[in-house]
Parts: sequence; structure tokens; C-alpha cells
Amino acid sequence: MTAPVINRKTILVIDDDPAVLGLMDEKLGEQGYNVLLAQSGAGALEVISHAVPDLILVDALMPGMTGWDVCEALRHDSRVTGVPIIFMTGLTETEHVLRAFEAGAADYVTKPLRLEEVMARIGVRLEAADRIHSAHCALDQAGRYLFAITRSGDVLWATPQASLILATMPHALKALPTPLPAPGTIILQQECKESRVALTLVGATGPDELLLRIAKQTVFPENILRTKLNLSAREAEVLLWISRGKTSRDIADILQVSHRTIDKHIEQIYNKTGLSSRAAAAATASRLLQEP
Repeated sequence: MTAPVINRKTILVIDDDPAVLGLMDEKLGEQGYNVLLAQSGAGALEVISHAVPDLILVDALMPGMTGWDVCEALRHDSRVTGVPIIFMTGLTETEHVLRAFEAGAADYVTKPLRLEEVMARIGVRLEAADRIHSAHCALDQAGRYLFAITRSGDVLWATPQASLILATMPHALKALPTPLPAPGTIILQQECKESRVALTLVGATGPDELLLRIAKQTVFPENILRTKLNLSAREAEVLLWISRGKTSRDIADILQVSHRTIDKHIEQIYNKTGLSSRAAAAATASRLLQEP
């Protein structure tokens, strides 16, 4: 019988001390976790660019990028908004603890590390993250792609589908209007190739937390050409294939019509658009498809 597949959680440990990295690698491995290691903040960001962990342990004081700097950098990455971060610090003054939470930490442990406490806190944070992730997935399943941001545009959390869409439009949140309109208003629409994305303000859910909904609609490129150039459906199809470098004979084979029929459609395209050559038609179609 094939053994069941166990979904092992992945933990990223960031510390400039090789001894700490070695210790945590050993202990976390013994607990059944996959372990990723980084000896600097910059190294950690490189790791995260390739693999998003389920939890991050980060040393507060490191040369170069500190733990706070790492949190600040991750604040702008929608892929890791749901990943809990635990600070490891020898600083126990209230101001340092508060600074860790303000930077985005979910928890903190003090050095020297008490391993039983560290493991317990990791387990609690992973369990809480799983519950939140399940709730976000349920929202996705219901077709509600939601995310929350601060008024300055930093993503606080996002459902998985919302996170994927936001990753394709990294500069969208910098274009939010000020002051914000009433809830229910579409505050941004963006078209790119074959999709249209709209961001709708749901409302404020906290002093510095705004809830938004993403709607993504597939836009067929031939429909864009049909609307913008006042073409028939078949003429728009022919022009689309011309923009993709297809010959008349290729287009006839694709659409399963005669070569003569394609020539007639091309003639009609020229008459309706005022274009006089195949190259001009292809260039015009490509430009229109790239316009927002």
C-alpha cells in the first residue's frame, strides 16, 4: 500500500549566526518540517522569490538588513501576506517588542532560544494561519476575491486568488484615488491583453484597513477589435489572426473557409478602417489590443 502523502510545512530561518541556523535546522527537521536557511536579509528575500514558506523565523539584529527591514520589504509582496513571522531577539524592552509587531510580526521569542517554547509558538502560529487560509479559500470558492490594504497601499492580507491577480498588477495600488469614494464604487479598472480587472471598495474595516474586492473578466481580443473598429465578428477574427502574423491561407485553414472568403473580409476591413495594407492593419490591431 502506498503511504499517504503528508503535507510538510516549510519554515524559513533567517539569522546571521551559523550556530543558530544549524541548531534550528536540526530541531525543525526532527519535528518534520522542511527547512530553508538564510544568513542575511537579502539572502532571505532571494529564497522567498523562489519558494514561499509557511512560516518565517527572523533574527531582529543582523548586519545590513535587520529583521525589521525584512518585514518592511515583505510588506509589499502580496504572496506572503498570510505567512506568520516570528522575531527572534535578545531585546526584551517594550519598545523593541512593539516595533516587531508594528513591522508585521505575529509573535516573538527571546534569545537564548528555549526550543520547546519556540516549537510551541511555531505550532500555534501555523495552526492559526491554516484556519485563516481555509477561510480565505472558502471566499475564493464563493467567487469573492478579497484583500485588505492600509490607506498607504500596503497589502495586509489577500485571498489566494486575489493574491495571484495582484501579483500581475504590482503598481495598481499606487493609483488609488484620494480621498476614497463611497463603498461599492469601482476605484480602478485595468485591461491587459485578454482580461479586465476591476477593484471595488467594500469599505473600511479598521482605522487603517480598507477592504477591496477584485473582479476579473475574460475579454476576448476579437471582441475588442470588433468594438473599437466597428467590424463584424468574422472580420474581427480575421484581423486578429493578421495581427498574429498569419497569412491569408493560414487564416482560411484556421477558420475553415475558402481563401477567397478571407480576401473579401480583408477588403472589408480596409474599407471600414481606412487602412491600406496588411502591415498597417496588423500594427493597428496590436496597438488597440495593448491599450488600457
